Amino acid sequence: MRLLDLFCGAGGAAMGYHRAGFEVVGVDINPQKRYPFEFHQADAFQYLWDHCGEFDAIHASPPCQAFTLANHKDRETGRVTHNNMIPDCRRLLCNIRRMPWVIENVPQAPLIGAVTLCGTMFGLGVFRHRKFEANFPLVAPAHKKHIGRIGDGRFFSVAGGAGRWKSWGTVKKDITKGTIADWKNAMGIDWMVGKEITQAIPPAYTEFIGKQLVEHLKECP
Repeated sequence: MRLLDLFCGAGGAAMGYHRAGFEVVGVDINPQKRYPFEFHQADAFQYLWDHCGEFDAIHASPPCQAFTLANHKDRETGRVTHNNMIPDCRRLLCNIRRMPWVIENVPQAPLIGAVTLCGTMFGLGVFRHRKFEANFPLVAPAHKKHIGRIGDGRFFSVAGGAGRWKSWGTVKKDITKGTIADWKNAMGIDWMVGKEITQAIPPAYTEFIGKQLVEHLKECP
């Protein structure tokens, strides 16, 4: 089974699908020299249009900057604007008949009927909530109350530079963001550099989703 990984980044989602049994091909407008599988530098929508017939399933992670809390002040002041690519992505995917697909994004993104995954569901050292919308049934594990907090030595934010945590202009001197090694361990990622990890999702998320996708494909040949 082949899966097309759009807006792939450095391959956090890809590794999970690979572990679930897929042959993964990644596409991103930017070069991704550490992407662990076959990679094509290209416009994601154009590549999808040209090559969708070569795949059994599609995952897309459109840019999330239009929705992240970290960028809300810039959006309010109008200093920075980001395009919402989710509607166009959904529209294009829906036009591909009989093709299962998944769209991933941050919790604030306008996904429809999405499930939310958290690192605590998989024993990871991050909370890192992410939403997943799909055109086939998805289930998520129970989301138990978080025990612990970011910076307690067990859980890490994995955002921005490693070191002390600066949040909304205030330096939280009693909270450490940890080292790059801490981030890699917390996310279950060992091949990326720091900036790549901050943009990634843990492979455990898409391995979990990928196993459901495999069963869906078996039921709907």
